[in-house]
Amino acid sequence: MPVINEAMGQYSELFMLLAAGTYTVAFIAFAWDLSRSSKALRAVDLKAAAAARTHASAPARIPVSAGISTAASVDRAASSVSGPAGRAERPSSAAGATAPEAGGAGDTAGAGMRYVPGRRVPARVAVALTVLGALIHGAGVVTRALGAGRVPWGNMYEFLTTGAFVAAIVFLLVLIRRDLRFLGTFVVGLVIIMLVAASVAYWTPVGHLVPALQSYWLIIHVSIAVLSSALFTLTFAMSALQLVQSRRQKTLAAGREDKLGFMRLVPSALSLENLSYRINALGFVGWTFTLMFGAIWAEKAWGRFWGWDPKEVWTFVIWVVYAGYLHARATRGWTGTRAAWLSIIGYLCVVFNFTIVNQFFNGLHSYSGL
Repeated sequence: MPVINEAMGQYSELFMLLAAGTYTVAFIAFAWDLSRSSKALRAVDLKAAAAARTHASAPARIPVSAGISTAASVDRAASSVSGPAGRAERPSSAAGATAPEAGGAGDTAGAGMRYVPGRRVPARVAVALTVLGALIHGAGVVTRALGAGRVPWGNMYEFLTTGAFVAAIVFLLVLIRRDLRFLGTFVVGLVIIMLVAASVAYWTPVGHLVPALQSYWLIIHVSIAVLSSALFTLTFAMSALQLVQSRRQKTLAAGREDKLGFMRLVPSALSLENLSYRINALGFVGWTFTLMFGAIWAEKAWGRFWGWDPKEVWTFVIWVVYAGYLHARATRGWTGTRAAWLSIIGYLCVVFNFTIVNQFFNGLHSYSGL
């Protein structure tokens, strides 16, 4: 039995507090980026529209040389609106284009969610702060493990703090290949909520595992569950944004005023849906292994693979919801808002399984530590 190091446990709690504070500043920076870039894009549109009106109102009959000069002046006016990359911005179409195709202050991920030229300083600061917060957060997870002498996911507090850490890491890893900085406000916000909930509602002092959890299957089963939950957290944020973007695109198509200017930094609803579908597929594979390894562990611990314990039932419910989501979208044409709602329902089931089932349903899996 490993010796409990309470000092390490206290260091862990301090690191968690510092990480939450750093994430909060990153959250503010991400929100600032959305606001600032939205205003910049609006200003670009107004200048581009003014230049277009000036060009359209020019006299029809003018000397050829003057016409060349006028066209060149309009081009220069449009170029003066461009951002650091030196290319002119194009206003969004009524169909709901969400990102300018040319470089400028408001550049962000397009349909392919690739990085484009042009600096967004607040976004860069936000990502740097998120990296710093993740490093501090990781130190909190490691010191918790050193204090307990085991893997740090033996109760709800540890599962939630570790899950928040993995969610932040997954987000940062995806940022290497895709420009998902528009998701930062929402993902980092969820990470902060998870840390606050862990510290306020589920705090548990560092201690030993209950006998039933003292198995190598804890490392296999729970680590995959944490990773899958982190992927579902990312797709939950994307699905929520998809619903907002879909509504905005319909508003623009109807010719009404765009009241959600910050959503211009977000790719189209279809682009969000496609990436969310791929990430959900990965999460579903992980959750399938979570279910399988949980059954094997149950057989090792209790002599049966399945016993309709509340935790087992809800783990299976989550698997069914995401399986239904993948099947409906792939074969039944459930795209758009219906697919987004299924993805959101799946994540709400994950949250319900972790909170309500762990706290209020008596069963063999009552390891909340509360």
